[in-house]
Amino acid sequence: MEESDSGGTVPKRQLISSLLCRQKKSSFQSWFGVLLMLGLVFAVCYTLSDSSPSWTQFYEHYQNFIKKTNQVNSHPGYPVHPKHRESLRIILNSTEGIKYHQAYAPNYHFIMDNKDVCKVWTPFLALLVPVAPHNVAARDAIRQTWANRSVVQGEVVITLFMLGLPGGDDAEQVQETLKQENLKHQDLIQSNFMDTYLNLTIKTMVIMDWLATHCPSAAYAMKVDSDMFLNIDNLVIMLQKPGIPTEKYLTGMLMWDRPVVRSKDSKWYVPEEMYPDPTYPTYCLGMGYLFSNDLPEKFVEVSKTIKPFNIEDAYIGMCMKKLGLQPTSPPDASQFKAYNKQYDRCEYSKIITYILASPEQLVEYWTDLKKPGAPCK
Repeated sequence: MEESDSGGTVPKRQLISSLLCRQKKSSFQSWFGVLLMLGLVFAVCYTLSDSSPSWTQFYEHYQNFIKKTNQVNSHPGYPVHPKHRESLRIILNSTEGIKYHQAYAPNYHFIMDNKDVCKVWTPFLALLVPVAPHNVAARDAIRQTWANRSVVQGEVVITLFMLGLPGGDDAEQVQETLKQENLKHQDLIQSNFMDTYLNLTIKTMVIMDWLATHCPSAAYAMKVDSDMFLNIDNLVIMLQKPGIPTEKYLTGMLMWDRPVVRSKDSKWYVPEEMYPDPTYPTYCLGMGYLFSNDLPEKFVEVSKTIKPFNIEDAYIGMCMKKLGLQPTSPPDASQFKAYNKQYDRCEYSKIITYILASPEQLVEYWTDLKKPGAPCK
């Protein structure tokens, strides 16, 4: 799970923009009214059949449609894509339960993309970093440190940052800044979902969709959070070990039998309506998990049948379970760590992951690790 880097939920009022004002309200209302009436007629008829989902399921289904409509019509400068209109039509009229929902990645489209990066390169490893639009400091620190080389241990490695739409009063200004940043670095991917903490599952599934459709040539990929220290050399060395699977492989810091948080005061709260089971299936902690690049396409496809919830790493665990697969422990589980009390150069020379407190800390630790001299005395 990505930390609070992705920001809080933005009120809908702040998302309504000049796009809607430029459209003819009467035609939109007519279009929406027809769909609404058809949806309600469908609901009544369909829920009377023996094999149909419950009215509650359909209501949730319909609410997802409403939320989706608000999302794709609410940001300035991004009109509804024709593919999106078709997706919205399917959401309302689908007779296949939750097949099309908010976390189904093809419901979204890329508005900023570096789609040729995997054509220019044939990556051994693709690193995808979910990061908030405003967090330039995190992106710059990563560019200076573990993403500063395109060849690691003789293997091609690419790093790309995944973003959603910025919210707030300065959204247009942030968007223009992002365009300039991408012109300079050519490493941003942006999709048209709102970039909030509660949308991390959408963000993760869009990452999977990008890998499946834009970078199928990569052998491995890793979703790694923007607050991570990543010892990229150790990671590639691990992947080069004999016997590391090239298919159906997911590894990282494994979480077994983790209870679902039901406290409404917690940022990890998940209501029973979204996820009824008391525990999650085995999953890899979202700080950084590694997978063979055949899995993203499978994740996107199987997500059609899995009701979305807001704990993105556990959701990937659900995808694995639905596929009949299990995450695998890494060759050396001690290399995937979450937190430590203080920096130790020898320790950091041996691990693959650590969660840090700030971008400045990442640059400081990386600079010290890479200075001349043996890290362990």
